[in-house]
Amino acid sequence: MTKPSLPELLHTAVTAVGGVERPGQVTMAEAVAQAIDDGSHLLVQAGTGTGKSLGYLVPALAHGERVVVATATLALQRQLVERDLPRTVDALHPQLRRRPEFAMLKGRSNYLCLHRLHEGVPQEEEDGLFDPFEAAAPTSKLGQDLLRLRDWSDDTETGDRDDLTPGVSDRAWAQVSVTSRECLGASKCAYGAECFAEAARERAKLADVVVTNHALLAIDAIEGAPVLPQHEVLIVDEAHELVSRVTGVATGELTPGQVNRAVRRAAKLVDEKVADQLQTAAEGFERLMELALPGRLEEIPEDLGYALMALRDAARTVISALGSTRDKSVQDEDAVRKQAMASVENVHAVAERITQGSEYDVVWYERHDRFGASLRVAPLSVSGLLREKLFAERSVVLTSATLKLGGDFNGVGASLGLPPEGTVGTEDEDVPVWKGLDVGSPFDYPKQGILYVARHLTAPGREGSRGDMMDELAELVEAAGGRTLGLFSSMRAAQAAAEELRGRLDKPILLQGEDTLGELIKNFASDPDTCLFGTLSLWQGVDVPGPNCQLVVMDRIPFPRPDDPLMSARQKAVEEAGGNGFMAVAATHAALLMAQGAGRLVRATGDRGVVAVLDPRLATARYGSYLRASLPDFWYTTDRNQVRRSLAAIDAAAKAATAKAGDAESGGAKSDDERAGETRAADV
Repeated sequence: MTKPSLPELLHTAVTAVGGVERPGQVTMAEAVAQAIDDGSHLLVQAGTGTGKSLGYLVPALAHGERVVVATATLALQRQLVERDLPRTVDALHPQLRRRPEFAMLKGRSNYLCLHRLHEGVPQEEEDGLFDPFEAAAPTSKLGQDLLRLRDWSDDTETGDRDDLTPGVSDRAWAQVSVTSRECLGASKCAYGAECFAEAARERAKLADVVVTNHALLAIDAIEGAPVLPQHEVLIVDEAHELVSRVTGVATGELTPGQVNRAVRRAAKLVDEKVADQLQTAAEGFERLMELALPGRLEEIPEDLGYALMALRDAARTVISALGSTRDKSVQDEDAVRKQAMASVENVHAVAERITQGSEYDVVWYERHDRFGASLRVAPLSVSGLLREKLFAERSVVLTSATLKLGGDFNGVGASLGLPPEGTVGTEDEDVPVWKGLDVGSPFDYPKQGILYVARHLTAPGREGSRGDMMDELAELVEAAGGRTLGLFSSMRAAQAAAEELRGRLDKPILLQGEDTLGELIKNFASDPDTCLFGTLSLWQGVDVPGPNCQLVVMDRIPFPRPDDPLMSARQKAVEEAGGNGFMAVAATHAALLMAQGAGRLVRATGDRGVVAVLDPRLATARYGSYLRASLPDFWYTTDRNQVRRSLAAIDAAAKAATAKAGDAESGGAKSDDERAGETRAADV
């Protein structure tokens, strides 16, 4: 029996999942196979609808080595594990003459901890959850959630929080889960043999394909303690998110509440004098934080430096004491100790990191209306870390619908620690060899969409309302008949626009934050008159194919805030090294978000619509061409009257199609109204 070719395997897999084979998908699969075979690295941009999951899964399964697939979102993890992988493995089994195994692996806190569930939280945190006279009747929503979790623990095979439907609050989940630092370890835990997290790790060790998330991938790379099994191939999907997820994992934080919690946990276990030392240091830190103003700390103020050194030294003393004392009077003493140790070690680690004052770290204060002030520290760049930890020992494929910015892959490549494409190493330096590939999209963007820039508007400023922008937005929404996804640069801007348009238009305006995101998107997708306004998560998290999303509006170019401590520090560092900090940091950030936002419009081959950017700088500024080159290849115009006519035609076509939905089953010819809805109509 001859070995099946890659195109044959891909055809079998696509048929099995009920998809349609695309030329770009074949090109991608061949490039992935080549990168795996020669041990090189690949950045591949695959537009929405390409079928990129199978474009990397099929060559990875055919290769036979262990593969780790890391994604940014739960939705894609579920799609891979519940749909794509089972069907693909079943379909390819006869041709491969083996059945590859696959498994999902997440961080430990995503799994139910049986020790916590049965022995309780080693704190007084559960007090008051249940009526003492009738333990079976919870007296709060939290108590109800805990009862449901206890029932679920008897039925679940995975203990994975994401398998619990409906879900529970973060507070409830915290009662029945532990972090890796708080875990007793399987050998010391009475429930170690039944542990869900340990079972997931064992399944991953035996699997040919391990599906995980960016955060766990970052922990595996940064902390040096292997979390993922050894693997020869790494595939990073939704790779445009990787740098921000790695940065998040590498960011440390100290808050007064966090420090006080560490004091309370340790006080039960150590000598009073030792506990008092940490308590005094915590009080000094809290007093300073009450006065903290948001912003970057380029130099650590003297009083903060002293407070952090006091915290660091007191925490170190407590850690030593926790390691040497035992108190048999404390119930479940090992769990209490482990939790206290985890809290104090975190305080020590962050305080020490900030006091060391590395030139490669950025330190800043943040203030939140609800949670108060926090002190944060993050790496100035993660590119060196990624280059060293990610690309050194395995073949890496990174894919997304948005990796090619301004016409090439070098901007994203640089953020990942890769040299300019085509760079050759020397005897003294191993340079990762990589290639960028754009396999295009099955969509005909110039015929399916218009990119409209409202050149006539005033440029947005830092403060004040934009009356002409509100007028423009209202006119566009009215012309579109609703059907609008509004992407705003801030929650304040989204709220202002929603309030204004609710007063002007007879259209339902949904606003992020007024319901769960899932419910808002569901309602938006079900009613063509409805508009949905929101901020960051909507730029990337909305998938509404069909006529109910035919206008995507961006209020302004989403540059980082000028006062964003980390972004401004990164921009300054690039400038000091002789580069263009604005283009390398701010413009790259904006280009990625705009590409993702514009990608909300065309989700299927029949979709038509307009992406409207209400920021004239996209047409007039020197960087405008770079940003436009990062977007799908829509037909481009600044003609406001033309766009209104096109939106009205698209709306009319959608209404006609809905009215004739009963006749559509017979497959009649395209109507005059539908032809008028083509965005490249005769008057464009």
